[in-house]
Amino acid sequence: MTAYNIVRFKVKPAREKDFVEFHRTAQAIAGLREGALVKTGDRAYCLVAKWDSFDSIVSARPQMIGMLDKIRDMLEDQGNGLGVTDPVSGDVVVELKH
Repeated sequence: MTAYNIVRFKVKPAREKDFVEFHRTAQAIAGLREGALVKTGDRAYCLVAKWDSFDSIVSARPQMIGMLDKIRDMLEDQGNGLGVTDPVSGDVVVELKH
């Protein structure tokens, strides 16, 4: 069953170009079908990724954490105990196709 993960980021001033370029050149991850980095506000971004299954997300977590470790210094703390990311993930329950 298809699954998605969504991660919110707030990028430090003057680091947006580096942050975007990192994602533009990121390595492929097994099970990742496609994704998009979306600018949602002033230095605010959301990464939306479509996966083969939720198990693919679970298997990729070590690699995703490794990628985060490479950009952690580019990110601001989200506040409220979230740290530098606000991730959620889960199985698709309805697909919208028009």
